[in-house]
Amino acid sequence: MKSKLVLLSILSFFYALAVQAQQTEIKYLSGLDKDHTVTWDFLCTKGMNSGKWSKIQVPSCWELQGFGNYDYGKTDLVKQADEQGFYKYKFKVDNSWKGKLVNIVFDGSMTDTEVKINGKPAGKIHQGAFYRFKYNISSLLKYGQTNLLEVKVSKKSQNLSVNQAEREADFWIFGGIFRPVYLEALPQSNIERIAVDAKANGDFMLSVYPKSQIDGYKLEAVVKTSDGSKNLKTISETVNARDTLINLESNFKDIQLWSPEFPNLYWVEVNLINEKGKTVHSINQKFGFRTVELRPKDGFYLNNQKVIFKGVNRHSFWPTSGRTTSKALSITDVEMMKDMNMNAVRMSHYPPDVHFLDVCDSLGLMVLDELTGWHNFYDDSIGHRLVKEMVIRDVNHPSIVIWDNGNEGGFNFNLDDDFAKYDPQNRIVIHPWAKFRGTDTKHYPTYNALQNNFIYNDDVFFPTEFLHGLYDGGHGAGLEDFWDVVLKYPNAAGGFLWVFADEGVVRKDKKDSLDAAGNFAPDGILGPYHEKEGSYYTIKEIWSPVYINQKNITSTFNGQLPVENRYMFTNLNQCKFTWKLASFNNKPDSLAKQIDATGGADNIDLSPNERGWLNLKLPENWMNSDVLYVTAKDPHNKEIFTWSWPIKTAKDLAKKWIVPTTAQAAISVSEEQNLLQIKQDNITLIFNKTTGYLQKVVKAGKDLSLSEGPVLAGFDQKLDSFSHKQSGENYTVSASYKGKDNDWLKVDWTFKPGLPVKLEYSYRQNEKKEVDYAGITFNYPEEKITGMQYLGRGPYHVYKNRLKGQRFDLWDKKYNNTITGEIYEGYPEFKGNHAEVYWVQIENKEFPFKVYTEQDHVFLQMLKTEKPKGAFNKNTDINYPKGNLGFMDYIPPIGTKFHGADEMGPEGQKNNVTNKSGEVSALWFDFR
Repeated sequence: MKSKLVLLSILSFFYALAVQAQQTEIKYLSGLDKDHTVTWDFLCTKGMNSGKWSKIQVPSCWELQGFGNYDYGKTDLVKQADEQGFYKYKFKVDNSWKGKLVNIVFDGSMTDTEVKINGKPAGKIHQGAFYRFKYNISSLLKYGQTNLLEVKVSKKSQNLSVNQAEREADFWIFGGIFRPVYLEALPQSNIERIAVDAKANGDFMLSVYPKSQIDGYKLEAVVKTSDGSKNLKTISETVNARDTLINLESNFKDIQLWSPEFPNLYWVEVNLINEKGKTVHSINQKFGFRTVELRPKDGFYLNNQKVIFKGVNRHSFWPTSGRTTSKALSITDVEMMKDMNMNAVRMSHYPPDVHFLDVCDSLGLMVLDELTGWHNFYDDSIGHRLVKEMVIRDVNHPSIVIWDNGNEGGFNFNLDDDFAKYDPQNRIVIHPWAKFRGTDTKHYPTYNALQNNFIYNDDVFFPTEFLHGLYDGGHGAGLEDFWDVVLKYPNAAGGFLWVFADEGVVRKDKKDSLDAAGNFAPDGILGPYHEKEGSYYTIKEIWSPVYINQKNITSTFNGQLPVENRYMFTNLNQCKFTWKLASFNNKPDSLAKQIDATGGADNIDLSPNERGWLNLKLPENWMNSDVLYVTAKDPHNKEIFTWSWPIKTAKDLAKKWIVPTTAQAAISVSEEQNLLQIKQDNITLIFNKTTGYLQKVVKAGKDLSLSEGPVLAGFDQKLDSFSHKQSGENYTVSASYKGKDNDWLKVDWTFKPGLPVKLEYSYRQNEKKEVDYAGITFNYPEEKITGMQYLGRGPYHVYKNRLKGQRFDLWDKKYNNTITGEIYEGYPEFKGNHAEVYWVQIENKEFPFKVYTEQDHVFLQMLKTEKPKGAFNKNTDINYPKGNLGFMDYIPPIGTKFHGADEMGPEGQKNNVTNKSGEVSALWFDFR
């Protein structure tokens, strides 16, 4: 038995060698990614640590390794850094490779790259940073011995068009070998490359580029299931030595199509077989059956279904490694995009790492793959070669649905027809930002321009950049208005937000501080380390393929929710819906809630673009709970979104929580000069009789610095009357204010033994005047606030045009001074307006206090967000009232990098306060 096992092991070993010999053999000289590197010798000519030989990790951007100079691309080309990097690395090549075709392959090197093997040039200097290139070095190698690789990388290209296309750009310019370097060994007769065209109707064509030295060889393509367990069909064709292209064609039945919703993949194994029936060379390629097409004046289609791109632009970037990334990071990025319910991503502004495209293939994102060219383009001599390098590397990815020839004027029209030379699918080519061949991808339209575009333009419209983020502006802010217009018009095809994440780089020359290049690079939905900003969840809700637009749940609710299927290929009967009823603890500061009941919904058969009703099958006593949560999960069991609705009103819950204390001492009143003191148990409120404002609160001898209110936000008010009186065991303090334009505010403070202090107020504002905000404010010193707990929508602050995406729940936030996109102390940001707050407890260095509201849609203004130092305009400025602790009925919107909020749609307009005139609102201040 033992001898049989030994024999089987030997046979298995030789079989493995035989299989390996058929495949292209790979030997990495560098590491694989930012987390797996190899040390090479290195010398940098200028900047940090220059003029001496040392060590560097490869792949990497040399600035992030402490060499050279940092440049953001908008720097004048004359002033840009021009250092060079010299690399050396020794490696061995096995004797078994002798007689094979050996290439050295660079996946990306910035910018001009000169390669030598054992002192001899490997070929012409390569120009163009983001493209895979290779040299045949078979004759330069010493087999079975040590070889020397020398690489000279010039950050500044000798070709002006390369500098203009790649370096005079709106992104960081890094130097170095930033993607892997490896050797590949192939037999002399081999398959150079393949290109797959697999259509939705099952038609399959494989373009094979063989290098056969002898007539009578055979090409054989075996199509397999995605796991390789089942062969579906074998297609073959004879090859002669003079053949440079062979097309293998067939048709497949009952295939599963590739789409972002169902990213089904297949394998094709392509074998070159000699006249004796032996496989000489074999390669494997994943692919997907799908058809993409532009139908003029109609739309963009995938598998005969109209596409609405819900997309984002993405740089290949990480703060500590620059353009050197990893497959793990690619997976994280794609998973976050999918979590935001995106279905597409645009490469900005260069081809990405191969592993990113692999992840888009397998997890499901449509990709716009882009030739570099930011406002300037490659000349013909460089451009023709780089298009070829780009397309032959990326052609087989089913995720790629469009080729981009440059960006924003960086279009060399002489290259437009090159893409089809290497792409048998003949995917469309666009000019991002321009009208071209039936597409209009105009960047950053205002709301009015968007409307006009559809009125006057028949081209298929999908801006490849829109709602440009800046700090906390853009992205989710304005998206709902924009999307409502997009969904109205038949020739709309969605769009791509700018941009996925802030490009904040760790500066080795500035004590490892983060630098986002002023206002150039803090444009992300995420921070540089993927910190989620508030727009993340707004996008997630607005772009949910299961769209539920139920604003409130009232006593008339019958357990049915209006639902719209915004998928392309998924019936909602493939999704799962669950609900949860919960109640909040009687002691709100305990931040506790209990789950009252859970359940599922009736199966709903709703095809894409159909609307219907989701029956939740709630229990009869559902109104006894405080909140309803509904979660939708997709066919892959991933959460689409969780919606939440308060069941009880703020007034109902206030009644539950506001209970009398057992000790109920009589209320005492004293006056001293301009001060009125109302004492209730061990708590004293002190009012200024000349202003009518609360001046401070004293509890057991400790001061609470709550003061200067209530003030009608945004108005210069004058005290008209001030009075106070006893009414039975209660005591009331009243103040009345008048302002300009017949504005007024009326205030009543009511003290009742054993209960918190109740503030009732009403106001009127000039209905003809539009305002940023409306409500009442107080002052409390920011330096004394340590945090807050609250029941409301959170955890992120909101704007008038960015309300969606937040969940009604209990939240505990510690103080931070995070300035979105500039100071990354922690997310979510502490300061700003918070939505639908039922109660809040202000944690501070004096003593905590709680405020309950009896209104359902009160915004809590917690301090004031600071204006980023790098802001170059007022589009993202937020106008706050004088007070820093407010209870607001109306709040302001926020704009984008290029447009003020008022240009971005109805939600971006100022407020007309028409429905608050004379309405009495109530807050309970609990200092107990």
